[in-house]
Amino acid sequence: MSLMRRRIAAFGPFASTPILALRGSSDTSDVSTTGTAEAVAAAATIAPFAMGLNGVNQPVNMLFKESLWWSLGILALVVLSIRLLEQAWSKLRQVSAMSAPAERQGYWKTSQWSWMPSLKKNLTYAPLWSKRHNREIKLSNAMSIGTLPSRLHFVILAGYLLSNTIYMFYLDFSRKNHFSLAAEIRGRSGTLSVVNMVPLIILAGRNNPLISMLRVSFDTYNLLHRWMGRMVVLEALVHTFAWAYVQVAAGGWDSFNMKLLHETFEASGFAGTLALTILFFLSLSPVRHAFYETFLNVHIILAFITFAMTWVHCASAAIAGGLPQLPYIIAIFILWAADRLARMFRLAYYNWSSQGFTEAIVEAVPAETSRVTMHLPRHVDVQPGTHAYIRIMGINPWENHPFSIAWVEHHPPKDESLVNEKSRDKASLQKGTTSVSFVIGAHTGFTRMLYNKACTGPNGTVRIRAAMEGPYAGHHSLESYGHVVLFAGATGITHQLSYLKPMIEGYNAGTIATRRITLVWIIRDTDALEWVRPWMDEILRMPQRRDILNIRLFITRPKNTKEIHSASSTVQMFPGRPNTPTLLRKEVEEQVGAMCVTVCGPGALADDVRRAVREVQDENSVVDFFEESFTW
Repeated sequence: MSLMRRRIAAFGPFASTPILALRGSSDTSDVSTTGTAEAVAAAATIAPFAMGLNGVNQPVNMLFKESLWWSLGILALVVLSIRLLEQAWSKLRQVSAMSAPAERQGYWKTSQWSWMPSLKKNLTYAPLWSKRHNREIKLSNAMSIGTLPSRLHFVILAGYLLSNTIYMFYLDFSRKNHFSLAAEIRGRSGTLSVVNMVPLIILAGRNNPLISMLRVSFDTYNLLHRWMGRMVVLEALVHTFAWAYVQVAAGGWDSFNMKLLHETFEASGFAGTLALTILFFLSLSPVRHAFYETFLNVHIILAFITFAMTWVHCASAAIAGGLPQLPYIIAIFILWAADRLARMFRLAYYNWSSQGFTEAIVEAVPAETSRVTMHLPRHVDVQPGTHAYIRIMGINPWENHPFSIAWVEHHPPKDESLVNEKSRDKASLQKGTTSVSFVIGAHTGFTRMLYNKACTGPNGTVRIRAAMEGPYAGHHSLESYGHVVLFAGATGITHQLSYLKPMIEGYNAGTIATRRITLVWIIRDTDALEWVRPWMDEILRMPQRRDILNIRLFITRPKNTKEIHSASSTVQMFPGRPNTPTLLRKEVEEQVGAMCVTVCGPGALADDVRRAVREVQDENSVVDFFEESFTW
């Protein structure tokens, strides 16, 4: 703080921009109308602080702008450095262990840094309080107020929110002219609001380059986006109220209304603030969850109105070249347009080629679930652990929703499909097409309409035109771990299933370090097995599958006890829910090399697995944790 004070002192002691001369008839009309000495005094000591950069401490505003952007940039550089070190370490572990048998991976089983287990347990993997993180906080069955951030996320958010608050109110409150103080607050809050819009729009994009660069999930960026948005709204409101306070004091409510109705500068700023305020209330968790699909469309419209009005506001100021914040809002539009163009390009490229358009086969399977297989007209490289946004013709085609990719099949070109196996090498497949499959539970809205659509077809199957946008994510590679434990709840099996086939193939080829995979799947009844039966049958028939893969099925509500039977020692079924801490401790006792635990499923399951992973953190075992979630 002392260093910041010294830097600010270089600009003068809280030096504000000198009061500019009164400009325009609208600025002097208040004086001529009243004709009183009080009005003259008000015009001299109040009115100037309601317009332009009068009273605004622009040098300090720019200093705090740089401080904000530098702090976010340094945070990104720290995360990037950590990610590069992790990738180098993982690659070293994979190369050294991929040719070693299970009993020779002991070096990677223990932690090389004594402080690392404690850091994971108390910060990296820790929930904010004792256990709850991804389990929704519900006021009733129909009303949710969202989830709690993790402890690390809370630290980052607290630093961001606190720094913005300090920047906004770092002022000389001892000055006698409160209208001068209000003008400085107006300038500071307006600057920060626009400055924060730049990272806000970056973090909102699906094609945000930081996702792959920093290997941070879109879910985390979505959390940061929501809180940045709230800060932008707060700063915009402070900006508007600070202007209104001075304007009403100088010319009364008639002057205030006149400017909002007839002055482009003030009207555009007020419209932008109003759009932001409406967006804030619509984004509150209970409202957002109750009308999510409607919220998405309204959110885009209101955001566009906000950016457009901010542009007009900055450009229409009675200052040569507009307000200093104008370049930032132009950059915001460029970033927003770039993300939209990237999405359009993905849609066009992946869903159309000389071989036709994407078609989807939608099957109604047990437990009110849809199995969707999209036949893309070109080869698409889809990594394990990815998700994609899908659109279905005839089912709100303007909407798109994310789902984990469960299965991928590559097909050779049609003219080579009947040729011998030699034609099915990698080069040939890259000239062909790709099929991508999803399992989607029917809840409300889009997913319910999709299931109902499938039920109308013969044998519960329909073929329909569709489009896929993606794939996204897939930046967690598990191939360097000797031991992998996959937890899945219900349709969360889709995320975990995508790892099994490539990992077994890698085991057979000797290109990965993994020697033991344990899949734990919790389902309501055995009807859910039909969701993945064709793909699971293929996995169970793969060479040497028994040497590496163990499957544990937990049936929470079996229809009868006869359906609970274990096919073999490597595929076992159990009634009820698993005791996650006990199950994971048993895996740690039999740990092979470094262990990775991942989870995809309901929030309560994710929190149970997170707690169990934290409990086994010690220097004698390396246990990493990845959680696949989408908090909306």
